Amino acid sequence: MPNRRARHADCNLMIRLLLVQGANMEWLGRREPAIYGTTSADELDRLVLDEAARRNLSIDIRYTNVEGEAITWIYEAERQGFDGLLFNPAGFLYAGFALRDCLRSIRMPAIEIHLTNIDRRGMRSVTAEAALGMVSGFHTDSYLVAIDAMLRHLGRHPRGQPSTHGQPARDDPD
Repeated sequence: MPNRRARHADCNLMIRLLLVQGANMEWLGRREPAIYGTTSADELDRLVLDEAARRNLSIDIRYTNVEGEAITWIYEAERQGFDGLLFNPAGFLYAGFALRDCLRSIRMPAIEIHLTNIDRRGMRSVTAEAALGMVSGFHTDSYLVAIDAMLRHLGRHPRGQPSTHGQPARDDPD
């Protein structure tokens, strides 16, 4: 699956986010539609990119079935000064310990996303504890909620200030 980017005229001044779609996400709409729905990966990308354009932010969307590739992209985004990470670990949910360690080591805030309510399905994410938060159970709207949550977080913690990965700062009301 090709990687997609929302491109805007002045990317140096806008918020830049990386969205990593984990194992099996490229098969969205075809894989277990009774659970994950019939929205395809292309349709989900269009939804996310349209939201990025509406909010005047840049989102780089990448798909991988290889955990190490996701880790490489996250470190690259960190080095390039991306403002935040959105990620659906998908199949890495169960055993993504290397991904979890990567998330623990970066400064940019990370929000985990799931289409389904993984708790209702009896699943536990090994990467969630390294994320700022998790949005799950709202199907494709989970992505829109995550974008909104990231923008709100970045509004309270501007570029260059450390994030609190999963623990509210003492001055945060949440």
